[in-house]
Amino acid sequence: MSAVNAKAVAHFAARLTFETDVSDVAADLAAGLPGLVVVDSRSRESWDQGHLPGAVHLPTREIAARAAGLVPPDARVVTYCWGPGCNGATRAALEFARLGYQVKEMIGGFEYWAREGFAVETASGVSRRPVDALTAPVKAIACGC
Repeated sequence: MSAVNAKAVAHFAARLTFETDVSDVAADLAAGLPGLVVVDSRSRESWDQGHLPGAVHLPTREIAARAAGLVPPDARVVTYCWGPGCNGATRAALEFARLGYQVKEMIGGFEYWAREGFAVETASGVSRRPVDALTAPVKAIACGC
């Protein structure tokens, strides 16, 4: 393997170590993966507009002060924010990493969670949007990637 290929392997392996996508998070939640804690790092207004069922609401600016009281130290933390145009989940993941947590960022964020048709919770209950054909197969369980 060339030095360039070795760097590419290391780069992509590192990304998979620290990033996950909405389909993988949905599968882990459905499987009841032990110790998984999904953290919504957005504002109260954003949380109220809709969030992943079962997620913990912990805005980024509050992580350092409140994480220990909400998230067990041995948890597998997954952070999310709005979507690919926002780096809030990255900043939240950095805060959890600084506190010593095992953490991944959910790429795609809440936007792709909703666009791929996964359940969204609000004060009115849990609902699902139709799958956006530009983000996921409309008639398949998974994209096969």
